[in-house]
Amino acid sequence: MKEKQIKLPSPDHPISIQRNPARVVVSVGGHVIADTRNALTLREADYPPVQYIPREDVDLSQLERTEHATYCPYKGDCSYYSIPAGGKKSVNAVWSYEDPFPAVAQIREHVAFYPDRVDEIAEQHGK
Repeated sequence: MKEKQIKLPSPDHPISIQRNPARVVVSVGGHVIADTRNALTLREADYPPVQYIPREDVDLSQLERTEHATYCPYKGDCSYYSIPAGGKKSVNAVWSYEDPFPAVAQIREHVAFYPDRVDEIAEQHGK
């Protein structure tokens, strides 16, 4: 079996993680799945920013773990969850790096959502 390659963020492939000061609310099928003021915004290379939400601010009862898994050489092994309330659109809509590499350790105990597999990821700024 080929050993998985591990890469570090660099000027050619930068990764930054910052606390998002906004309230972030994720909804699917009329259900609020996540509601937090503690999201982390991960910016990686030229990809769109991703909101990582603490598990404690996610209604985990609305998620079902799937068999799907991927690997990122910068972040590690990734697990996936579906949101039954969203139907077929929300299959593998949620992902999590449960044991992320040290360079992105802040995203441990967080999940992220594919914007096109949920109804809305709303960032509410202000009070």
